Amino acid sequence: MNARKQTELKNKRNSQRGMSLLEVVIALAILLIVSVSIMTVSILSIKTTESQGHLSARTAEYAQDKMEQLLALAFTDAQSDTTSTMSGIITTANSGGTGLAVGGSSNPLAPAVGYVDYLDSNGNPVASGGNWYYVRVWQIANVNSAPTVLVGGVSTITEKVITVTVRVKGSVGGTGMLPQSTLQAGKSYPF
Repeated sequence: MNARKQTELKNKRNSQRGMSLLEVVIALAILLIVSVSIMTVSILSIKTTESQGHLSARTAEYAQDKMEQLLALAFTDAQSDTTSTMSGIITTANSGGTGLAVGGSSNPLAPAVGYVDYLDSNGNPVASGGNWYYVRVWQIANVNSAPTVLVGGVSTITEKVITVTVRVKGSVGGTGMLPQSTLQAGKSYPF
């Protein structure tokens, strides 16, 4: 080989021996940008999981609790107070019970008096004007296509539909729609 080619080959090897400080700084800057992007997505994912996962499970649990309470009443019971109480104080303006009387609303934004109760963040009953976190509403409706029977000389429909809806007041980080759960069940006479 001639001397010129040997010198070029030697210079080429020397220039490829390692990374310069500038190359390291650029690589670290790119890594930092990618890391920050991943962290932002992770934080959003955590907020969404809390809001849509945990809170949705709680709304379903509280709806199930109310449904069990309503299904435990007798079909003709229109007197039992099924609103949650705290220290004996009724949580709504209702001073009596509605039991399984037809009425109510399944819309948590328009609760009907006597068919609503409020829960704190731990699921404990609170007063309607208090610091509530969950609103729980229910509606009792007759199934008009159901057969009727005479109860005390009055023709009575033999089937009711109970709808319970629970909604969260606010979500973590204000992400997406508010978690809400709705359950529906039928109740037949005489049970």
